[in-house]
Amino acid sequence: MLSRWTGNVWGKLGSCGNAVQTLMMRSPIQGMMAASVRDYGNVGSTSLPSVAALPVVYHPSYSAPQLKEGHRFPMAVFGRIHHRLLNQHRLVEQDQVFQPAALPSEPDILLVHDPDYLHAFNTGTLDEARMRRIGFGETTRTPILVERTKAEIAGTLLTARLAIQHGLACNTAGGTHHAYRDQGSGFCILNDLAVTTEVLIQEGKVNKVLILDLDVHQGDGTASMIKGSIMVMPQGDGTASMIKGPCMVLPQGDGTASIFQGRSDVFTLSVHCESNFPARKQKSTLDIGLPDGMQDKEYLATVAEVLPSILTSFRPDLVLYDAGVDIHEADHLGKLQISDEGLLRRELLVLDTCLSFGIPIAGNIGGGYDSDLDVLADRHICLHRAALRMWREHGL
Repeated sequence: MLSRWTGNVWGKLGSCGNAVQTLMMRSPIQGMMAASVRDYGNVGSTSLPSVAALPVVYHPSYSAPQLKEGHRFPMAVFGRIHHRLLNQHRLVEQDQVFQPAALPSEPDILLVHDPDYLHAFNTGTLDEARMRRIGFGETTRTPILVERTKAEIAGTLLTARLAIQHGLACNTAGGTHHAYRDQGSGFCILNDLAVTTEVLIQEGKVNKVLILDLDVHQGDGTASMIKGSIMVMPQGDGTASMIKGPCMVLPQGDGTASIFQGRSDVFTLSVHCESNFPARKQKSTLDIGLPDGMQDKEYLATVAEVLPSILTSFRPDLVLYDAGVDIHEADHLGKLQISDEGLLRRELLVLDTCLSFGIPIAGNIGGGYDSDLDVLADRHICLHRAALRMWREHGL
């Protein structure tokens, strides 16, 4: 399926074979106290905490507001992830959890969003059509959802800052990739990935960012904000020198080269199910649309083939990772057939690959849909399980 991606294929999938057994849970501790989190100053602060273990980011607003019973969006799962990480599985200690104490500034959000749209959202005056597209109904006009949406941006930004300093960090929410510049979509109102990318580039914290989106749905909002295009041309024919604007040439080993044109500082890679939402796809720097029903072996081989090639050629300073679990075979909205083990193997593959290249990675949980919130939370926690293992193995 990706025959043009030849050569630099990651060859460590076998090391994940017993991943589920290897990442054993800690024994429960009797009489455990309620979990707490550490406030971490202003999200724009340049003074980052030192850490001895994997940093995890959480904000109490992640699970607010309460939606109507039966709503498709699992708002309560974010708090459930936090609770199960600390109290149920004892994977994370209290002093590993950081909370952004300040919401992002309006100028930061306006780096990617339309001022009229942001004003309408802030003031609860979005029109009916825009609210329908978002999917939260009248709740969209409530101050509590405004705070929750901005807290998610703050959390993703803090996760990225911690990853830059320590090599790896994980959020317990994030990945609102369907939000466009002037409208929301698919339960996404403001785009935390795009805001975080632009803030860090504007501050000079990074020069280049890879937004790696492995949610089952294409990151259409992100793609619409960060335009790019791809051409496959005969290698060495001088085409790249004739292209106006920045481009990146990636030799394919078969006499051709893929030429990516667009922004030279941001690369958007979306690996998604082609028939899933949205029906009208946008153009990422590179889109890989997968067929319905794809299973573990083919899926992991696809990711293992493309990711090292992009890291080698683009050389980002940071990977923002949308680790959607709606690729799972039991997900209510996804059309792929990835098992529990396949999900964990994906996280190990992605994290190990990025860290082996010496590139910091910030994990955000992305989408996932199931009526059993404990089951869904544990799917998302595959990211944290893998991150804990990679933190140890890479000596972070």
